[in-house]
Amino acid sequence: MSDKTHTDPVRVGIAGLGRSGWGIHVPVLESMPDEYRVMAVHDPNEARTDEAQVRLGCRGYQAFSDLLADDGIDLVVVAGPSHLHAEAAIAALRAGKHVLVEKPFATDLDSTDRMIAAAQETGRVLTGSQNYRYVADFLTIREVIASGKLGRIIQIRIAWHWFRRRWDWQTLKAFGGGTLNNDGSHAIDQALLLFGDATPEVYCQMERTPLSSGDAEDHVKVLLHAPGATTIDLEFSNACAYPQDMWLVMGTSGGLAGTHTALRWRYVDPRLLPPRPVSAEPTPDRSYNREELPWIEETADLSKERHTDSNKRLYHDLYATLRAHQPPAITAESVRRQIAVLQQCRELSPV
Repeated sequence: MSDKTHTDPVRVGIAGLGRSGWGIHVPVLESMPDEYRVMAVHDPNEARTDEAQVRLGCRGYQAFSDLLADDGIDLVVVAGPSHLHAEAAIAALRAGKHVLVEKPFATDLDSTDRMIAAAQETGRVLTGSQNYRYVADFLTIREVIASGKLGRIIQIRIAWHWFRRRWDWQTLKAFGGGTLNNDGSHAIDQALLLFGDATPEVYCQMERTPLSSGDAEDHVKVLLHAPGATTIDLEFSNACAYPQDMWLVMGTSGGLAGTHTALRWRYVDPRLLPPRPVSAEPTPDRSYNREELPWIEETADLSKERHTDSNKRLYHDLYATLRAHQPPAITAESVRRQIAVLQQCRELSPV
């Protein structure tokens, strides 16, 4: 752990100033000056480090080794291309830094295990940027499910639907691209928290469509199942012209549906329902059984949630770990469980 006091800001070095490093981590850390200070950045593109130095008043390095040699850094945020995450994280840990790794945490299970081993050897904190554990819709869904209002949860469907063409580096296998890493690293992480402690049986089907210019998958179907556990049905697709709700939760007393910005759920109180003993006799009018259910309906308006809010919640928890010695809210071992499912998907349905 850091030798700094509980009130000192965590001194941060950001490795990678692309979409995540510059577009997410920089503005979030800027907005939390009492807890974090960006002291240095690394990117091989000198124009990017120059831009960061002007904006943040920090040091800039084109060589990653120079960032790791900077004694004024407590925490390294690894935000470079996906295929470089593991080696960068291991090097940072061995340089005595705590490490936060952007998603995907790693591109395979062996790399993940080496990262965890390096953290254990060095006594440094290793965590993943799984900010979707902190998005308002997911937090609300966990709360509703935990309340018991929906009864026993039979199935949960998570759909990340788009119809779009992509031609950037995240469509290339060599860079750890593909929809499984891009979207599945968040949605499967959420799914496993809802699934429980059981080891899931995994079904996966992946496709690469002409909508992707690269060689990686852009349509993924995953099913997670285990005896006694909730079945979870996931889709991540760039080939869905009629996007469905992101969330559909089915329970024995009701259900929930919705998106990032709005959720709705309705349920019945089983104690208010009249008994319905089974009958083998024909119905009087030859129709199906029918009744009016006394639905209780609730909603959540999440439209004021900002994209960076979940990252701020994540960083607040990480600050408590680094400065107040609280247990990590996102352990590397919990992220390993996600990586294991991603690897199974690639083995079951190679593209």
